[in-house]
Amino acid sequence: MRAAPARPAMTGERSLVMLGRMLVDRRSLLALAAVALAPTTAARTQDGRPIRLIVGFTAGGTTDFVARLLAERLKASLSEPVIVENKPGANGAIAAEYVAKSEPDGHTLFFSTVGALAINPALRSNLAYDPVKDFAPVGMAVFNSTMLVVAASMKVDSAREFAALARTRPVTVGITGLGSISHLALELFQAAAGVKLQAVPYRGAAQALTDLLGGQLDALLGDVPTVMAQAKAGKLKPLAASSQERSDVFPEVPTFLEQGFSDTVANQWAGTLAPAHTPAAAILRLNAAFNAVLNDPDIRSKLARAGVTPAPGSPEAFARHLADEFARWGRLIREKGIRGE
Repeated sequence: MRAAPARPAMTGERSLVMLGRMLVDRRSLLALAAVALAPTTAARTQDGRPIRLIVGFTAGGTTDFVARLLAERLKASLSEPVIVENKPGANGAIAAEYVAKSEPDGHTLFFSTVGALAINPALRSNLAYDPVKDFAPVGMAVFNSTMLVVAASMKVDSAREFAALARTRPVTVGITGLGSISHLALELFQAAAGVKLQAVPYRGAAQALTDLLGGQLDALLGDVPTVMAQAKAGKLKPLAASSQERSDVFPEVPTFLEQGFSDTVANQWAGTLAPAHTPAAAILRLNAAFNAVLNDPDIRSKLARAGVTPAPGSPEAFARHLADEFARWGRLIREKGIRGE
């Protein structure tokens, strides 16, 4: 691994400027690489060493499941061994720092969620990595909606009815950690609805589900993989999805937007990044391999059964998405004075 000096905290403005420059630079590099560099770089990366997909969470969770599912198919697509390494901690920050300091040779990749790249920078001023300058986007992989769910016995059937209930009495809503995407979804919903909800933070979804089913919580904001089993079993009632469009898993559940609550999109997502300065041709090759796997019908079926929607795309599209998320969540966190755990 390369040693890297400590980095000063970035302001939102400077980060966005840097990311805008990165988009221009990467477009130029990708176009050039497609013409001139691809065969040479591809030959260098196919040297028998494994490609390591670094995941910032423990084994067994949704992000780890997706990474391992993709890695198994990538072996054939890239004709190289692909392994998953878990480096959990600090909402992905430990894994992010590790990849940021790795050699930019296409063999160490960061399989990251929104937290490490778009939320952590606004919550922590002492990050040992720069979410803009230290990474080269490879591509988006998957996303899933954040769902507002209540116990099946609760006498509300929509987010609008839930907001009306909150105007008559205090209501509690479980979130999976301070500064998590479910926390940010709650902030967006209560602002759009003009109500105050009592957030109850949990360190994981299991206890939150137990408390919701046991009547200690009024509602939970959790992603589709978290709530899917209990909702499909009829024990939980989904009221709204935080996505732009309805969830593939719950097509009958309207979005917050459809129910009249503007600016309430809060998706959990995962994508792949390489260390900055990874050759453009290697980025192209990796992007093509990931997209091929994500478009495979068998993989798409397995992802759907896990509550996850595949979202293949270009490095440029992923870079634009990162810029949008970085700006949006940073602004909300600063406005609300949110502090991480």
